[in-house]
Amino acid sequence: MSEASAPHAAERRELTAAQRNAVAELLRVSPVADELGRRFAHAGHELHLVGGSVRDALLGRLGDDLDFCTDAHPDQTLRIIKGWAESIWETGREFGTIGCQRDGLRLEITTFRAEAYDQVSRNPIVEYGTNLTDDLRRRDFTINAMAVSLPDHRFTDPYGGLDDLAAKVIRTPGTPRESFGDDPLRMLRAARFAAQLCFTVHPDVRTAMTAMAADLDRITAERIRDEFTKLLCGTDAITGLRLLVDTGLAERFLPELTGLKLTIDEHAQHKDVYEHTLTVVSNAISYETDGCDFVLRMAALMHDAGKPATKAVGPDGRVSFHHHEVVGARLTKARMKALRYPKDVTAQVTKLVGLHLRFYGYGRGEWTDSAVRRYVTDADDLLARLHKLTRSDCTTRNRRKAAQLAADYDALEERIARIAAEEDLARVRPDLDGNAIMELLGVPPGPVVGRAWQHLKELRLERGPLDRDEAEAELLRWAREQGLV
Repeated sequence: MSEASAPHAAERRELTAAQRNAVAELLRVSPVADELGRRFAHAGHELHLVGGSVRDALLGRLGDDLDFCTDAHPDQTLRIIKGWAESIWETGREFGTIGCQRDGLRLEITTFRAEAYDQVSRNPIVEYGTNLTDDLRRRDFTINAMAVSLPDHRFTDPYGGLDDLAAKVIRTPGTPRESFGDDPLRMLRAARFAAQLCFTVHPDVRTAMTAMAADLDRITAERIRDEFTKLLCGTDAITGLRLLVDTGLAERFLPELTGLKLTIDEHAQHKDVYEHTLTVVSNAISYETDGCDFVLRMAALMHDAGKPATKAVGPDGRVSFHHHEVVGARLTKARMKALRYPKDVTAQVTKLVGLHLRFYGYGRGEWTDSAVRRYVTDADDLLARLHKLTRSDCTTRNRRKAAQLAADYDALEERIARIAAEEDLARVRPDLDGNAIMELLGVPPGPVVGRAWQHLKELRLERGPLDRDEAEAELLRWAREQGLV
């Protein structure tokens, strides 16, 4: 075989494997899909499995959520599935989508669309289309512009999606400018698919992403958040993050990431913060044991976000970033709030960013048992993640220094385990509860009880568990100092 023909032979093998995957995946869902297809055909309408469902079937990873398109309008779709579907929802009706469930599969059926944006508003203008080919053209990428007709299983691929799937390339059905002009979120989706599927973005698509990055400002924070979360949870999140920075998309919604790149020191007085951050994200991913831990990954991404604002050069030329963890936590909270992340998720990520430097100094032997208790108590239910983040943050190329840091953290974890076994650190509480405080001081519920409780907790962290007599004596001493007794 000549060198020129070898790639084509390899491509044919990949396509055959993809087709085998598709057959196996479609056979799994075909009893429901084909039955639905026959119902639409009986009513005089087309039905096609489409988009991501076909892509995932070809990749051998089809899930239980299936996407269909049809020439039937929503009211007609509802009549066809009524009495057949186990449940029906109409939350996407304004976009032409009707959802239903059957035999454990979630099905979304959307009328052919000729969808476009008015180039100003953030929401699409939905117009129903009339044929499958036009519907496929309006889709974001060629790998999502394939269809399988039901129930006859006819494959439609007018824009070369199967070839792009085999070549692992992200390309648009029409011109990238046309596609991104219709929906600027597709630029972020390109980076997301690169991260999720480990695909390469076609040069023309990348060029358009760079030229049109500012158009992302037309998109709502919630839609951006959802795409970015999927990107960061992708198999190759680092590639996706680099795409965001290199194309200028990150500057539109996550400028802190771009800002890290701007802190590169041409005099090599400190490490490259941007590259260090990507390494920390990669390290954090390696510590995951049960799928994506978004909180850990986001904390790794933002842990040094405060460095650009705190960079200082001393008289000796040494670079410092004093209190960058405090500034970084504040920036993280503000950015995640702007992106409409849930408060509990934002609080967890922010807390990890604020705590990520706490460990440094332990190896110098300065930590008392009290410091260890505070470390555990402050981390609370994030302790396991804080362990992972702190270890991930060690990116030094100095093997001796890296080994020492690892040994120091091993020693800290062992010390935490020992003290935890002795004192039940997971539930550090004052040695007297609120009822005991009120009884001993003769005070009603109110601020005094809270202040006394906090004093006893600080004492518990400092000295460890106290017996009942010691705790009562300490409470009375404090009360006398406060003029309460």
